[in-house]
Amino acid sequence: MNGAYGDSTRSVKAVESEAVPGSPVAPPPVPAAAYHIPPDEDDTLDSYGRRHNPTWRHLESALAQLEGATTAVTFGSGMAAVTSLLRVVAEPGRTLVVPADGYYQVRAYAHEYLAPRGVTVVEAPSSQMCDAAAHAEPKDVVFAETPSNPGLDVVDLHELAMTCRPRGALLIVDNTTATPLGQQPLSLGADIVVASATKALAGHHDVLAGYAAGNNPEVMARLQRERLLAGPILGAFEAWLVLRSIATLGLRFERQCQNAAAVALMLRSHPAVRKVRYPGLPEDPSHPVATAQMRRFGGIVGVELADAAAVHDLVRRSALLVGSTSFGGIHTSVDRRARWGDRVPDGFARISLGIEDTDDLLGDIEAALAPV
Repeated sequence: MNGAYGDSTRSVKAVESEAVPGSPVAPPPVPAAAYHIPPDEDDTLDSYGRRHNPTWRHLESALAQLEGATTAVTFGSGMAAVTSLLRVVAEPGRTLVVPADGYYQVRAYAHEYLAPRGVTVVEAPSSQMCDAAAHAEPKDVVFAETPSNPGLDVVDLHELAMTCRPRGALLIVDNTTATPLGQQPLSLGADIVVASATKALAGHHDVLAGYAAGNNPEVMARLQRERLLAGPILGAFEAWLVLRSIATLGLRFERQCQNAAAVALMLRSHPAVRKVRYPGLPEDPSHPVATAQMRRFGGIVGVELADAAAVHDLVRRSALLVGSTSFGGIHTSVDRRARWGDRVPDGFARISLGIEDTDDLLGDIEAALAPV
């Protein structure tokens, strides 16, 4: 029956506690740093807060269920998950392929930290990721982000996995923009999924968190060891906030995707708009691949206005849009990405749709874009 559940049911079931009489339906966080150690010194039990935490385990179980993984490992942020994973799998003397049009801090970490330690870093646009992977050798690592942030290009994950696997290369997929309700990279052949839970999973702009999930026991054990030694842990209260939020993920993500589709349709014919990117638009270059591998097209729309001033005016004249970085939250936010160094025009903005009523958003954005 589980495979037939809808998104909201899956989200609620993922965070469900064991039905023990007398126990709380929604368990509280366990903010423990130290635990009582039994006389037999059994180290499989909770012993120290950097090593074990019951709230982590509950959250990791939920994340693994949603991603279709056997194991998930949580971290203090999405970048903590990415960097910890890359330290484990990107070995000196091997090649790491990263998206040239993906999240800029992944490229920065690869060049500034991994390259000086003997890892060859290759940048490839998302549209050419499969071509870059065709040169991979055993133990190389291919890191894809799809849809890419902020350009929203979609990588054909099945083709990419079929390119990596015969060559012995490890395929990591950043699933942050799609979420596990929009896309299942592991089922398409990825080895490991990594994501920022700060975004849609937590969804309220009030907590930082990240995770990696996969089915390879050796890699996941090494990643847990890396977290123990390096210490980029997720606090128990923060883990509880993410766990609490996942229960409403299905509802929130459905509305965000609905709003994104409506706003993209409106913006594509607006005279103030030069270009719109949204994988759900039939004319979008990523639409064919997105249709084949995504269950939902996501809550983010890319839009190009005349210049930076036009983006600032859009936010200033709006009653609903929030000028803010990050995405996936309950408020609709606008982020001019060139300010962060992304390789986009000055007037390119990432609009992350929130859960406001669709008609209210459409009216507000139209009014904000109207000529003065």
